[in-house]
Amino acid sequence: MKQKQNLKKNSKQAVKTARAKAAPTKPVRTTDAAPRFSPWSLSIYLYWFIILFFIAATFYILGRSHGILHPTVNNVEVTEEALLQPADYFEAGKTKLLAGNIDEAITDLTAAVQSEKPSVDALILRGEAYMQSAAYREALADFDAALELDSMNTVAFYDRALLHMRLEDYAAALNDINNALAARAVRPSDAVQLRDLYAKRGQLNLWMKNWNGAIADYTNSLARPEGVVNPTVYAERAEAYTALGQFANAINDYTSAVRIISEQIQGATTTAAREDLSNRAMSYFEKSAALNLQLGNVDSARVDLQSAFAIAAALNDGETTARLQGLISELGE
Repeated sequence: MKQKQNLKKNSKQAVKTARAKAAPTKPVRTTDAAPRFSPWSLSIYLYWFIILFFIAATFYILGRSHGILHPTVNNVEVTEEALLQPADYFEAGKTKLLAGNIDEAITDLTAAVQSEKPSVDALILRGEAYMQSAAYREALADFDAALELDSMNTVAFYDRALLHMRLEDYAAALNDINNALAARAVRPSDAVQLRDLYAKRGQLNLWMKNWNGAIADYTNSLARPEGVVNPTVYAERAEAYTALGQFANAINDYTSAVRIISEQIQGATTTAAREDLSNRAMSYFEKSAALNLQLGNVDSARVDLQSAFAIAAALNDGETTARLQGLISELGE
Protein backbone atom coordinates (compact mmCIF):
# COMPACT_ATOMS: atom_id res chain seq x y z
CA MET A 1 0.00 0.00 0.00
CA LYS A 2 2.74 2.44 0.94
CA GLN A 3 4.56 1.50 -2.18
CA LYS A 4 1.55 2.53 -4.28
CA GLN A 5 1.35 5.87 -2.60
CA ASN A 6 5.00 6.58 -3.31
CA LEU A 7 4.53 5.63 -6.91
CA LYS A 8 1.53 7.97 -7.22
CA LYS A 9 3.47 10.79 -5.63
CA ASN A 10 6.38 10.29 -7.98
CA SER A 11 4.03 10.32 -10.93
CA LYS A 12 2.57 13.72 -9.94
CA GLN A 13 6.04 15.13 -9.46
CA ALA A 14 7.06 13.95 -12.90
CA VAL A 15 4.01 15.66 -14.46
CA LYS A 16 4.84 18.93 -12.78
CA THR A 17 8.43 18.72 -14.00
CA ALA A 18 7.32 18.02 -17.57
CA ARG A 19 4.90 20.95 -17.49
CA ALA A 20 7.59 23.19 -16.18
CA LYS A 21 9.89 22.26 -19.04
CA ALA A 22 7.18 22.69 -21.63
CA ALA A 23 6.14 26.19 -20.39
CA PRO A 24 7.68 29.14 -22.30
CA THR A 25 10.45 30.92 -20.53
CA LYS A 26 10.54 34.82 -20.25
CA PRO A 27 13.33 36.23 -22.39
CA VAL A 28 16.22 37.79 -20.56
CA ARG A 29 17.71 41.07 -22.13
CA THR A 30 21.44 41.05 -22.18
CA THR A 31 23.88 43.78 -23.27
CA ASP A 32 25.42 41.52 -25.91
CA ALA A 33 22.16 41.10 -27.83
CA ALA A 34 22.22 42.40 -31.52
CA PRO A 35 19.88 45.44 -32.39
CA ARG A 36 16.81 44.61 -34.35
CA PHE A 37 16.40 46.12 -37.96
CA SER A 38 13.80 48.98 -38.30
CA PRO A 39 12.73 50.30 -41.78
CA TRP A 40 11.38 53.52 -40.16
CA SER A 41 14.86 54.42 -38.83
CA LEU A 42 16.30 54.14 -42.37
CA SER A 43 13.61 56.52 -43.72
CA ILE A 44 14.54 59.17 -41.14
CA TYR A 45 18.22 59.00 -42.14
CA LEU A 46 17.36 59.24 -45.86
CA TYR A 47 15.05 62.20 -45.24
CA TRP A 48 17.74 64.19 -43.42
CA PHE A 49 20.33 63.31 -46.08
CA ILE A 50 18.09 64.77 -48.82
CA ILE A 51 17.54 67.97 -46.81
CA LEU A 52 21.26 68.46 -46.19
CA PHE A 53 22.00 67.78 -49.88
CA PHE A 54 19.61 70.50 -51.06
CA ILE A 55 20.96 72.99 -48.52
CA ALA A 56 24.53 72.35 -49.70
CA ALA A 57 23.47 72.59 -53.36
CA THR A 58 21.74 75.90 -52.72
CA PHE A 59 24.82 77.46 -51.14
CA TYR A 60 26.97 76.13 -53.97
CA ILE A 61 24.72 77.68 -56.63
CA LEU A 62 24.63 81.01 -54.80
CA GLY A 63 28.40 80.99 -54.52
CA ARG A 64 28.79 80.27 -58.23
CA SER A 65 26.37 83.02 -59.24
CA HIS A 66 28.21 85.53 -57.06
CA GLY A 67 31.44 84.48 -58.69
CA ILE A 68 29.96 85.04 -62.16
CA LEU A 69 28.41 88.41 -61.38
CA HIS A 70 31.28 89.58 -59.21
CA PRO A 71 34.40 87.61 -60.12
CA THR A 72 37.45 87.87 -57.94
CA VAL A 73 41.07 88.01 -58.90
CA ASN A 74 43.60 87.31 -56.17
CA ASN A 75 40.80 87.54 -53.59
CA VAL A 76 39.88 91.06 -54.84
CA GLU A 77 36.32 91.53 -56.06
CA VAL A 78 36.11 92.71 -59.66
CA THR A 79 33.23 95.14 -60.25
CA GLU A 80 31.46 95.78 -63.55
CA GLU A 81 33.31 99.09 -63.86
CA ALA A 82 36.67 97.34 -63.50
CA LEU A 83 35.84 95.08 -66.43
CA LEU A 84 35.74 98.05 -68.83
CA GLN A 85 38.53 98.19 -71.36
CA PRO A 86 40.60 101.33 -72.19
CA ALA A 87 38.63 101.69 -75.44
CA ASP A 88 35.38 101.76 -73.43
CA TYR A 89 36.71 104.53 -71.20
CA PHE A 90 37.90 106.44 -74.27
CA GLU A 91 34.47 106.31 -75.92
CA ALA A 92 32.74 107.25 -72.67
CA GLY A 93 35.11 110.18 -72.16
CA LYS A 94 34.63 111.34 -75.74
CA THR A 95 30.84 111.28 -75.36
CA LYS A 96 30.96 113.21 -72.10
CA LEU A 97 33.38 115.79 -73.50
CA LEU A 98 31.09 116.44 -76.47
CA ALA A 99 28.20 116.81 -74.03
CA GLY A 100 30.14 119.39 -72.01
CA ASN A 101 30.72 117.18 -68.95
CA ILE A 102 34.41 118.04 -68.82
CA ASP A 103 35.27 116.77 -65.32
CA GLU A 104 33.61 113.40 -65.92
CA ALA A 105 35.28 113.18 -69.32
CA ILE A 106 38.69 113.74 -67.73
CA THR A 107 37.99 110.95 -65.22
CA ASP A 108 37.14 108.44 -67.95
CA LEU A 109 40.00 109.51 -70.20
CA THR A 110 42.41 109.23 -67.29
CA ALA A 111 41.33 105.61 -66.85
CA ALA A 112 42.02 105.06 -70.54
CA VAL A 113 45.41 106.74 -70.36
CA GLN A 114 46.47 104.71 -67.30
CA SER A 115 46.35 101.44 -69.20
CA GLU A 116 49.55 99.55 -69.97
CA LYS A 117 49.70 101.00 -73.49
CA PRO A 118 47.89 104.36 -73.53
CA SER A 119 46.68 105.40 -76.96
CA VAL A 120 47.72 108.64 -78.62
CA ASP A 121 44.07 109.51 -79.19
CA ALA A 122 43.29 109.19 -75.47
CA LEU A 123 46.15 111.52 -74.57
CA ILE A 124 45.09 114.08 -77.17
CA LEU A 125 41.45 113.99 -76.12
CA ARG A 126 42.31 114.37 -72.44
CA GLY A 127 44.59 117.26 -73.38
CA GLU A 128 41.67 118.93 -75.15
CA ALA A 129 39.51 118.39 -72.06
CA TYR A 130 42.20 119.89 -69.83
CA MET A 131 42.49 122.86 -72.19
CA GLN A 132 38.74 123.47 -71.98
CA SER A 133 38.96 123.45 -68.20
CA ALA A 134 41.90 125.90 -68.32
CA ALA A 135 44.29 123.27 -66.89
CA TYR A 136 46.93 124.35 -69.38
CA ARG A 137 49.92 122.67 -67.76
CA GLU A 138 48.19 119.29 -67.77
CA ALA A 139 47.02 119.82 -71.35
CA LEU A 140 50.54 120.61 -72.50
CA ALA A 141 51.87 117.48 -70.78
CA ASP A 142 49.32 115.32 -72.62
CA PHE A 143 50.09 116.85 -76.02
CA ASP A 144 53.82 116.39 -75.39
CA ALA A 145 53.26 112.76 -74.40
CA ALA A 146 51.16 112.14 -77.51
CA LEU A 147 53.91 113.52 -79.74
CA GLU A 148 56.48 111.35 -77.99
CA LEU A 149 54.42 108.32 -79.01
CA ASP A 150 53.65 109.65 -82.49
CA SER A 151 56.00 112.36 -83.70
CA MET A 152 53.99 112.99 -86.88
CA ASN A 153 50.54 113.41 -85.38
CA THR A 154 48.83 116.39 -87.04
CA VAL A 155 46.10 116.70 -84.41
CA ALA A 156 48.56 116.82 -81.51
CA PHE A 157 50.60 119.55 -83.21
CA TYR A 158 47.45 121.54 -84.03
CA ASP A 159 46.01 121.27 -80.51
CA ARG A 160 49.32 122.26 -78.95
CA ALA A 161 49.43 125.26 -81.28
CA LEU A 162 45.97 126.30 -80.04
CA LEU A 163 47.22 125.95 -76.47
CA HIS A 164 50.27 128.12 -77.16
CA MET A 165 47.97 130.74 -78.69
CA ARG A 166 45.93 130.83 -75.49
CA LEU A 167 49.14 131.26 -73.57
CA GLU A 168 50.14 134.03 -76.04
CA ASP A 169 53.30 132.20 -77.01
CA TYR A 170 52.86 132.95 -80.70
CA ALA A 171 56.31 131.82 -81.79
CA ALA A 172 55.75 128.35 -80.31
CA ALA A 173 52.25 128.25 -81.81
CA LEU A 174 53.57 129.13 -85.26
CA ASN A 175 56.22 126.41 -84.99
CA ASP A 176 53.57 123.82 -84.11
CA ILE A 177 51.32 124.89 -87.00
CA ASN A 178 54.24 124.52 -89.39
CA ASN A 179 54.92 121.06 -87.97
CA ALA A 180 51.25 120.19 -88.33
CA LEU A 181 51.33 121.20 -92.00
CA ALA A 182 54.43 119.05 -92.53
CA ALA A 183 52.80 116.08 -90.78
CA ARG A 184 49.61 116.53 -92.79
CA ALA A 185 51.64 116.38 -96.01
CA VAL A 186 53.06 113.01 -94.90
CA ARG A 187 49.71 111.69 -93.64
CA PRO A 188 46.96 113.30 -95.72
CA SER A 189 44.29 111.15 -94.04
CA ASP A 190 44.75 112.88 -90.65
CA ALA A 191 41.63 114.51 -89.26
CA VAL A 192 42.74 118.16 -89.33
CA GLN A 193 41.98 119.78 -92.68
CA LEU A 194 44.44 121.95 -94.58
CA ARG A 195 41.79 124.67 -94.75
CA ASP A 196 41.86 124.95 -90.95
CA LEU A 197 45.63 124.75 -90.68
CA TYR A 198 46.20 127.58 -93.15
CA ALA A 199 43.45 129.67 -91.56
CA LYS A 200 45.02 129.26 -88.12
CA ARG A 201 48.47 130.18 -89.39
CA GLY A 202 46.90 133.19 -91.10
CA GLN A 203 45.44 134.25 -87.76
CA LEU A 204 48.83 133.91 -86.10
CA ASN A 205 50.46 136.02 -88.80
CA LEU A 206 47.70 138.61 -88.39
CA TRP A 207 48.32 138.82 -84.65
CA MET A 208 52.04 139.11 -85.30
CA LYS A 209 51.32 141.87 -87.88
CA ASN A 210 52.76 139.86 -90.72
CA TRP A 211 50.10 141.21 -93.08
CA ASN A 212 51.33 139.65 -96.30
CA GLY A 213 51.86 136.30 -94.62
CA ALA A 214 48.34 136.47 -93.21
CA ILE A 215 46.83 137.28 -96.61
CA ALA A 216 48.74 134.42 -98.25
CA ASP A 217 47.57 131.91 -95.63
CA TYR A 218 43.95 133.08 -95.69
CA THR A 219 43.95 132.90 -99.49
CA ASN A 220 45.39 129.39 -99.34
CA SER A 221 42.72 128.38 -96.83
CA LEU A 222 39.88 129.73 -98.98
CA ALA A 223 41.24 127.93 -102.04
CA ARG A 224 40.91 124.52 -100.36
CA PRO A 225 37.91 122.52 -101.59
CA GLU A 226 37.33 120.51 -98.43
CA GLY A 227 35.32 121.68 -95.44
CA VAL A 228 33.08 124.68 -94.86
CA VAL A 229 34.27 128.23 -95.41
CA ASN A 230 34.36 130.25 -92.20
CA PRO A 231 33.26 133.88 -92.69
CA THR A 232 35.88 134.88 -90.14
CA VAL A 233 38.58 133.98 -92.67
CA TYR A 234 37.22 136.61 -95.08
CA ALA A 235 36.84 139.17 -92.28
CA GLU A 236 40.37 138.63 -90.95
CA ARG A 237 41.87 138.81 -94.43
CA ALA A 238 39.98 142.09 -94.81
CA GLU A 239 41.78 143.34 -91.70
CA ALA A 240 45.14 142.47 -93.26
CA TYR A 241 44.15 144.21 -96.50
CA THR A 242 43.06 147.25 -94.49
CA ALA A 243 46.42 147.37 -92.69
CA LEU A 244 48.13 147.44 -96.10
CA GLY A 245 45.78 150.13 -97.41
CA GLN A 246 44.12 147.80 -99.89
CA PHE A 247 40.61 149.04 -99.07
CA ALA A 248 38.82 147.73 -102.16
CA ASN A 249 40.02 144.17 -101.45
CA ALA A 250 38.99 144.55 -97.82
CA ILE A 251 35.47 145.72 -98.83
CA ASN A 252 35.08 142.69 -101.11
CA ASP A 253 36.07 140.39 -98.26
CA TYR A 254 33.57 141.97 -95.86
CA THR A 255 30.88 141.54 -98.51
CA SER A 256 31.80 137.85 -98.88
CA ALA A 257 31.73 137.39 -95.10
CA VAL A 258 28.23 138.90 -94.88
CA ARG A 259 27.02 136.67 -97.72
CA ILE A 260 28.16 133.51 -95.91
CA ILE A 261 26.65 134.73 -92.64
CA SER A 262 23.30 135.29 -94.37
CA GLU A 263 23.33 131.64 -95.45
CA GLN A 264 24.28 130.50 -91.97
CA ILE A 265 21.48 132.51 -90.33
CA GLN A 266 18.93 130.61 -92.40
CA GLY A 267 20.26 127.33 -91.07
CA ALA A 268 20.73 128.45 -87.44
CA THR A 269 18.71 126.37 -84.99
CA THR A 270 18.81 128.66 -81.94
CA THR A 271 18.01 132.30 -81.27
CA ALA A 272 21.41 132.82 -79.67
CA ALA A 273 23.18 131.57 -82.80
CA ARG A 274 21.12 133.84 -85.05
CA GLU A 275 21.78 136.85 -82.85
CA ASP A 276 25.51 136.18 -82.78
CA LEU A 277 25.69 135.88 -86.56
CA SER A 278 23.56 139.02 -86.99
CA ASN A 279 25.85 141.04 -84.73
CA ARG A 280 28.87 139.94 -86.73
CA ALA A 281 27.20 140.91 -90.01
CA MET A 282 26.28 144.32 -88.55
CA SER A 283 29.91 144.88 -87.55
CA TYR A 284 31.16 143.97 -91.04
CA PHE A 285 28.70 146.37 -92.67
CA GLU A 286 30.01 149.19 -90.49
CA LYS A 287 33.63 148.41 -91.33
CA SER A 288 32.80 148.26 -95.02
CA ALA A 289 31.05 151.64 -94.75
CA ALA A 290 34.13 153.19 -93.18
CA LEU A 291 36.33 151.85 -95.98
CA ASN A 292 33.93 153.11 -98.63
CA LEU A 293 34.17 156.55 -97.09
CA GLN A 294 37.97 156.30 -97.29
CA LEU A 295 37.58 155.67 -101.01
CA GLY A 296 35.01 158.45 -101.39
CA ASN A 297 32.15 156.05 -102.11
CA VAL A 298 29.53 157.91 -100.06
CA ASP A 299 26.54 156.15 -101.58
CA SER A 300 28.03 152.73 -100.94
CA ALA A 301 28.87 153.78 -97.39
CA ARG A 302 25.26 154.90 -96.85
CA VAL A 303 23.94 151.57 -98.12
CA ASP A 304 26.25 149.71 -95.75
CA LEU A 305 25.11 151.82 -92.79
CA GLN A 306 21.47 151.32 -93.68
CA SER A 307 22.01 147.55 -93.78
CA ALA A 308 23.67 147.71 -90.37
CA PHE A 309 20.76 149.86 -89.08
CA ALA A 310 18.20 147.28 -90.28
CA ILE A 311 20.00 144.52 -88.40
CA ALA A 312 20.23 146.59 -85.20
CA ALA A 313 16.51 147.36 -85.40
CA ALA A 314 15.71 143.65 -85.84
CA LEU A 315 17.79 142.90 -82.74
CA ASN A 316 15.96 145.64 -80.78
CA ASP A 317 19.34 147.27 -80.10
CA GLY A 318 18.16 150.82 -79.41
CA GLU A 319 21.59 152.24 -78.64
CA THR A 320 23.13 150.98 -81.89
CA THR A 321 20.15 152.06 -84.01
CA ALA A 322 20.39 155.59 -82.62
CA ARG A 323 24.12 155.75 -83.32
CA LEU A 324 23.75 154.41 -86.88
CA GLN A 325 20.87 156.76 -87.56
CA GLY A 326 23.13 159.65 -86.64
CA LEU A 327 25.85 158.47 -89.01
CA ILE A 328 23.38 158.07 -91.85
CA SER A 329 22.06 161.56 -91.22
CA GLU A 330 25.58 162.99 -91.42
CA LEU A 331 25.99 161.51 -94.91
CA GLY A 332 22.81 163.29 -96.05
CA GLU A 333 20.39 162.08 -98.66
